[in-house]
Amino acid sequence: MWDQVEVAERDPILGLNEAFRNDPRPHKINLSVGVYQDERGQTPLLDCVAEAEQRLAARRAAKNYLPIPGAPAFARVIDELLWGAAAPAVAERRTAFAQTPGGTGALRVVADFLHAVFPRATVWLSAPTWPNHPQIFAAAGVPCRTYPYFDAAANGLDLPGMLAAIAGMPPGDVILLHGCCHNPTGVDPQPDQWRQIAEAVRRAGVVPLVDFAYQGFAEGIDADAEGLRLLSAAPGAEVLACASFSKNFSLYNERVGAVGVLAASHRDAAAVQSQLNRAIRANYSNPPAHGAQVVECVLGDPRLRSLWIDEVAAMRSRILGMRTALVQALVDRGVPGDYSFIAAQRGMFSFSGLTPAQVDRLQTEYGIYIVRSGRINVAGLTPDNLPLVADAIGQVAA
Repeated sequence: MWDQVEVAERDPILGLNEAFRNDPRPHKINLSVGVYQDERGQTPLLDCVAEAEQRLAARRAAKNYLPIPGAPAFARVIDELLWGAAAPAVAERRTAFAQTPGGTGALRVVADFLHAVFPRATVWLSAPTWPNHPQIFAAAGVPCRTYPYFDAAANGLDLPGMLAAIAGMPPGDVILLHGCCHNPTGVDPQPDQWRQIAEAVRRAGVVPLVDFAYQGFAEGIDADAEGLRLLSAAPGAEVLACASFSKNFSLYNERVGAVGVLAASHRDAAAVQSQLNRAIRANYSNPPAHGAQVVECVLGDPRLRSLWIDEVAAMRSRILGMRTALVQALVDRGVPGDYSFIAAQRGMFSFSGLTPAQVDRLQTEYGIYIVRSGRINVAGLTPDNLPLVADAIGQVAA
């Protein structure tokens, strides 16, 4: 039977990573896959994580299955991280929760939940969005459409187009919003724009689904949650959130994620929880434990939490520094065009404005790997490779 199986299309990002690994050139540079690297080009093990793992190893706990939605202690610290320490919804038990295998797993659980409970709902994705978003929802049988987000001419947010699109969305549909550090553009709404978006969502009667993969990488832990919390502030608000802790805990291969759901009542939250549990049971049954235990240990200990906040701030500062340095390097080389928008964007990614043809030249001629949309992982830049990247961009943009 296998001779009837066609070769699947290569993933546009992970396929680039494979091509990079197979490239024999010694000075190759990978600016495609979304992994943070330090100034030496290494993905760090955070000090707070190392200490938490030492504590966990000393406990010598049994490796029993977790409950279907995960560990209650993990749920408590993530509820606080998402909705806020003083959020009434947590005290009033108006939240549902699931510990998931990464942020991708969280999105798939939500997709399965929507397909089972709201089979007529459409999920609206920003144009552009993370390439895996439409694949996840399509695999679950959930239809997707897009709404305007990025204004290419201004290298900024198309707020008028976005608000007009929200106003036309059918009630009961779902709009996927990036909580911060929009992937792939690096363009985020400002607080006043978030207020307008939240009001438009409320008036339209659509349900916000916030993909929150980079908390702490834009402005700060609580500042980055402002959009999510504004969406959650209206009486009776119903909100879905998918969180990932790969980036802000540097726990990529531990696959630590979560689904958080805000409901209007305890009864509604309990009903949603039962449907999340049902979706999980038919998928992976119950989540892996270790990575979530690390996160819970860090967030539950005041000293480790403070250390984590400092380490996230250091990663954020390095990314911002590389943005500024890249812009200055392009100016110093007289590269045609205005690249100042790169310094104004936030998070690991930037829409560079490079064309597919220029991206192809960077790969074939210089061994610099970038997604063909022009998205650059700024966190992959280092003091050593930045001059090489700026020189190469200068050549292909000339």
